[in-house]
Amino acid sequence: MREKEDLGMKLYDEVIPGTFLERPNRFIAHVRTEAGAETCHVKNTGRCRELLLPGAEVTLAVSKNPNRKTRCDLVAVKKGGLFINMDSQAPNRAAAEALPRLFPGLTALRPEAAFGASRLDFYLEQGEKGTYVEVKGVTLEEDGRALFPDAPTERGIRHLHELENCLRAGFGAAVLFVIQMKGVRSFSPNEKTHPAFARALRRAQAAGVAVLAWDCRVTPDSMTLDAPVPVRLMPVAAEDKL
Repeated sequence: MREKEDLGMKLYDEVIPGTFLERPNRFIAHVRTEAGAETCHVKNTGRCRELLLPGAEVTLAVSKNPNRKTRCDLVAVKKGGLFINMDSQAPNRAAAEALPRLFPGLTALRPEAAFGASRLDFYLEQGEKGTYVEVKGVTLEEDGRALFPDAPTERGIRHLHELENCLRAGFGAAVLFVIQMKGVRSFSPNEKTHPAFARALRRAQAAGVAVLAWDCRVTPDSMTLDAPVPVRLMPVAAEDKL
């Protein structure tokens, strides 16, 4: 069984290596490959400035859609000898595979579950207990700490508020931070980049929302949730409780 897990969850049918050159906008990157220069779609609209540096080793996923304007997607980058997956769609795919392991006794699992004015990533059931789960992908690492977000996210704050509403309605609620790499010691909200999100996350945890963080085994064509990572949140300040 372990041998099968070590193969990882394959995300892409065909990948090729490349060298990052530049990112003229958040959707496009220029990459040098063995076949020459390639204009690629970047599957992550975050800043990723600490990852996409000129000369960085990257992985491109080759699309089979002949009607696309770009032939490839930039999906991973190598940093410190380890691959970091950058595909913003990969965390949900990896989470869907891992949720039965994270929530033992799972009897139902539904993606894209509507609740209130939002659509949360998953609704699951363990017997008669229903739980809503929101997934956030993490690509930012500083000094061994995984941080989220790498840019302000009002949408992320709305999701945390909605998870609190799930609790009030009698459901379970959890936010799962999928760290798209190995080698981190802990996870924390990025107070410097978006203090409002950090406050919202502390409030959500204090209200009873489970805050989970897992790292991943990443290869050029796969990503699999591997192990839980300690979550480090600052204490809830008095003003956060108001």
